[in-house]
Amino acid sequence: MYKYNFIYELKTLLRNGWIQLLSLLLLVLFGFAAFNGSKKVEKRKLDVATIKKEVDESDQKMLILLDSIEQGFNVNASPWTIPSRPTAVGNYHPRVAAMPPSALAFIASGQSDLFTHYIKPTMAGDDFTLNFTEIISPVQQLFGSFDLSFVIIYLMPLIIIAFSYNVLSAERENGSLKILASQPISIPMWVLQKIVIRFLWITTLTVILLIATFAVFSDSIDLGSMLSFILLVVAYISFWFALAFVINLRTGNSAKNAITILGLWLVFVLLAPSMMNQLGNTLYPMPSRTLMINQMRVIKAEATKKQDEILDNFLRDHPEYAINDPSQNRQFYHRYMASQNLVKKELEPVVSQFEKQLQKQQAWIAKLKWVSPAIIMQQALNQISGSSTKDYENYRSQVIQFAEEWRQHLIPFLYNNQPFTSKDYKNLPLFEYKPLMSGNTVIMPLVLLLISITLGILGIVFSPKVKSAKTLLF
Repeated sequence: MYKYNFIYELKTLLRNGWIQLLSLLLLVLFGFAAFNGSKKVEKRKLDVATIKKEVDESDQKMLILLDSIEQGFNVNASPWTIPSRPTAVGNYHPRVAAMPPSALAFIASGQSDLFTHYIKPTMAGDDFTLNFTEIISPVQQLFGSFDLSFVIIYLMPLIIIAFSYNVLSAERENGSLKILASQPISIPMWVLQKIVIRFLWITTLTVILLIATFAVFSDSIDLGSMLSFILLVVAYISFWFALAFVINLRTGNSAKNAITILGLWLVFVLLAPSMMNQLGNTLYPMPSRTLMINQMRVIKAEATKKQDEILDNFLRDHPEYAINDPSQNRQFYHRYMASQNLVKKELEPVVSQFEKQLQKQQAWIAKLKWVSPAIIMQQALNQISGSSTKDYENYRSQVIQFAEEWRQHLIPFLYNNQPFTSKDYKNLPLFEYKPLMSGNTVIMPLVLLLISITLGILGIVFSPKVKSAKTLLF
């Protein structure tokens, strides 16, 4: 009986055009989303390549000036920009600290719409106030990006709902349910079989489209990340089909089915993430950035008044600089760099308060993300694509570390009154971004979680209490 039911259901879906329509819809959605995501990745690569090219051209000009100075020629340049000064090199010829996109960055935009992907730390800059945010359209922030993660998390459940919300109710409304009830078959198993046919078709088509997408749009295929991504998508699809299965058995007609499952879609996909975000902001509010900026200005103003005293204390703590400068030829940057160290120490508690509150918000979301499969999927896909919050925090910490390394490399030239030469150019520190370790070990438990949710729903449906309740349908 089940064999004939499978064949009949497949023929019905092919004849009424559901399979063809959904196949074409998935093809268009996946293709456009992957294309849109790849265009953003290309723009990101182009921006980084452009800024690196500008730095290379600036370095060539710097080397020409240095060669002219070392040859004893006069150069036509402003005194404070002459590259023999270490402060000119540190401020006007910085290195590019870039975060290149991962091979799977086209999957999810994640935080990439909010944060910049390259910074040029300077010697006199404030590494704790480096601007990592992009100036983007508020409309784009509101609606987000049309990428694969958007299609999978938001649109895929709607396709599944449209494909399976009336599997049982349609039979009742057509008058064929009583005929089915007279057959020696279990109604839950019969509905499950019809759901499984739909699940297998959409899953198979989705997997084929994803593999084709990886082959076309990925520069280098990471087999582990690709398999993790596919498993996540399959688990997410299975969750929504299991939910549709439960709704088909528990509600009466097609209208109720549609309203119920769409309501659950709103809860899981829209309301739960928004509520968690609002609760996180309420429980762990971020300190006022305006107050931090005002406090920073006050501290800088006080440090400016005491620059000579600060420099004396700095040279007392670093006698190697005082010994190498017996004439005590103090200039603006001698006093300024010493005062910057003091300002940095004074502002560390204020900045750390921002970071602690942000970490608390992230920990809050991590604890309660299990309430919604959409949150699990979004965080996992961001992690696979290298655009998660942790990825950008990792990038930010590396840039701050490099900014300090850049400063510390040039400070000895400044306080020793040592000119910068073309021979010193090759020893300048370079930034190399180190991505986080692969998150496959974290993603697998998420897959198991989604599977366990699905199995739990199936267990509820096939419990004896539910089975007896199903007799009321007839």
